[in-house]
Amino acid sequence: MKLSSQTRANGARPRAKEPTYRLAFRPAALNAGRSITAPGTQRGACIITNVLAERPAPQLQPSTPQGGDPWADEKWSKLKWTVYRGTAYDLTPYIARHPGGSWLINLAIGRDCTALFESYHLRPKIAISHLKRLPVLADFPIDAVPRSPAPNDSEFYNTVRERVRSEVFKGEDAKGAHRSGSEGAALAVISYSVLAYVLYALDTNVFTGVLLGLAGAWIGLTIQHCGNHGAMSTKPWVNNLMGLTDDLTGGSSLMWRYHHQVSHHIHCNDDAFDEDVMNATPFLRFDPRQPKFDYHKWQHLYMWAIFPFLNLIFQFGDLKGLVENKTVGATLYGASPLEKATVVLGKLAHYSLLWVIPIMLHGGAATCTGAVAYMLTHSIVLAATFAVSHNVPEAKPMDPGQTQDSLYKQGTLERDWGIQQVLTSANWGGVIGNFFTGGLNLQIEHHLFPAISFMHYPAISKIVRDEAQKRGVLYNEYDTLWEILGRFQLYMREVGSAPFVEMSKRDMSPAMMARL
Repeated sequence: MKLSSQTRANGARPRAKEPTYRLAFRPAALNAGRSITAPGTQRGACIITNVLAERPAPQLQPSTPQGGDPWADEKWSKLKWTVYRGTAYDLTPYIARHPGGSWLINLAIGRDCTALFESYHLRPKIAISHLKRLPVLADFPIDAVPRSPAPNDSEFYNTVRERVRSEVFKGEDAKGAHRSGSEGAALAVISYSVLAYVLYALDTNVFTGVLLGLAGAWIGLTIQHCGNHGAMSTKPWVNNLMGLTDDLTGGSSLMWRYHHQVSHHIHCNDDAFDEDVMNATPFLRFDPRQPKFDYHKWQHLYMWAIFPFLNLIFQFGDLKGLVENKTVGATLYGASPLEKATVVLGKLAHYSLLWVIPIMLHGGAATCTGAVAYMLTHSIVLAATFAVSHNVPEAKPMDPGQTQDSLYKQGTLERDWGIQQVLTSANWGGVIGNFFTGGLNLQIEHHLFPAISFMHYPAISKIVRDEAQKRGVLYNEYDTLWEILGRFQLYMREVGSAPFVEMSKRDMSPAMMARL
């Protein structure tokens, strides 16, 4: 492992007035962020007690301040509103014209979109100029909406982004260069997947099931992932089609967008807000801030018996999310009827391709062996490549160091968002791994720039590493997948036995958290 560093958040109600619009824009000034320069990280016993003792008392916010409930009151609920840096906007007139397509901008509806907005636009001044043209909701109850982190307040992130624009894209990002370059990789993934399915349909057995499972995993790591981030193309319909391949493999592009982009990307490794930290509870404990049970001491062993069923677990979660209109970490406030229909239609397409057609051609026994081989292969490959990205000792807050300082001593809104993404992520491999994982091996760069095509991540990584070293910020990178898998295995053993640490919810009350 290479650590590039100098040092190691039913009573009757009077009828409300219609919302007032103002065509005015008053963005909060961008504050210079601060880099974290904590003492060196050392492996060893946790010093949790001292950290908790330093936390200030929780600062609870009212769940329904003056102005009404923006999700329940008709004058607000009938609008497609969002909040950006303390100002509420009506997105309705812009959704159909959004350059990234309606499915991406729908993620901003009903929530504070600051982190989504700022992490998706390489040219913030241009993006804000479009925001100025939207109707402003003058009397909107801003304080009822949970606040989002603000990436543009990070001096580190602003510096890296400007260098990426000038050194990697040389200004061509204005023409969409950052969303191009992955066409060849997409062709390779689609070609292999079509061939694998043809073989599976012609002769359904364990071997062809494994081949198809590898295809499903490759789709999940690359084209669906990049497409759902809007990073495969400058054309929204291309990104939507690539994203929908997730549904063909057994997942749900809709649920993935909310779980992955709204919850995980914005709040990476935050105990209270990152769905990836909490969604395996109580079976697996990915964080010391999660409940601890005696059997967790063995989780580094039995997790490999759970991972093969990841595909089925996701499918159950997709249907549960559709019924409840939310994932574990994000409510589907903006999901359109068409987006919700893709959950059901996608499942029908998946089971028709994997089960119905083979049964008609080869019978139930052969189909069962092939389909099970697909599920096991698909699940294990995804688990082995996804889980390692944020679950290694250096990216978690168990031990003293920068990551613990960021996640324990600072609230969600106090942290430097850009540095948090670096500290809580880990890279492995290089260009070859980038091709086969859709850039997920370069997780740090992906978290900083989710809307950039993964083919540019190797070049971007040089800039991020350089700026991190200048500030003494921990930059986690490993030479191979096997090396980071070893660190993941070690971490899962340690966290399974680690003392329980109270979750940090000091930025908002449980009532506010329920609105995320």
